[in-house]
Amino acid sequence: MMVRSSSGQYRAPVRWQLPAAPRAGLGGGARRHRYTRAVSGANLLPVDGLASLEEAWLPSGEADELMARLVDGLDWQQEHARFGAKVVALPRLTAWYGDAGYGYSGVYHPPRPWPPVLDQLRSRLVRPDLVGGPGGRGPNTVLVNYYRGGQDSMGWHSDDEAVLGPAPTIWSVSLGATRRFLFRHRASGQRVEISLSHGSLLVMGGQCQHCWQHCLPKTAQPVGPRVNLTFRSTAPAADVTWPVTGRRARGAP
Repeated sequence: MMVRSSSGQYRAPVRWQLPAAPRAGLGGGARRHRYTRAVSGANLLPVDGLASLEEAWLPSGEADELMARLVDGLDWQQEHARFGAKVVALPRLTAWYGDAGYGYSGVYHPPRPWPPVLDQLRSRLVRPDLVGGPGGRGPNTVLVNYYRGGQDSMGWHSDDEAVLGPAPTIWSVSLGATRRFLFRHRASGQRVEISLSHGSLLVMGGQCQHCWQHCLPKTAQPVGPRVNLTFRSTAPAADVTWPVTGRRARGAP
């Protein structure tokens, strides 16, 4: 069965519901779409970008082993970022590896050699339906976030730095506790909510990063630790040629 969207187009079915009234803070009568189940390959975003979710990309046993190796083996750092005049500790631990450097909100990660476990995982993302980034390349860098519990989080932001190109592809692998993940349209405030579970792969592409923000909110629910790997194709800063006037790095606690 196919489902017809508000634009009149048909796509694979995704179960969702609309509340009777808009949520406070959205303004302008913007509607919030809540997706309770995602279909592999379906576009989760109603407009202006691409996002697909593969919920069992890694088998459970393999995901268990991978998370244990990353928690024990990566060089985790407690980073601080500048937001205006304030310098704050980010509510998560981070690790960066890859062939190029990357910076956001006063944080800079220099190039760093790939650990074999991450290089092997990266190689599995280079397949025709997942490859994107500047020049159609696969990922050459990864930012790994370690959320130790429900109070660790990621605020609203977009991965739209110039070194990621004009239409970035982000490959996001989740391990550990299932957490809510939200998209928010920059212009309308429309929201999409999904759950990122153990072993899932979320791929964001097209104009997603320029038209939508995303976040991983805090939760008061008792949840275990979570590791998230966001692979990306990052160009050296000297190689950036697309128009970047007025752009700035974004990131949030």
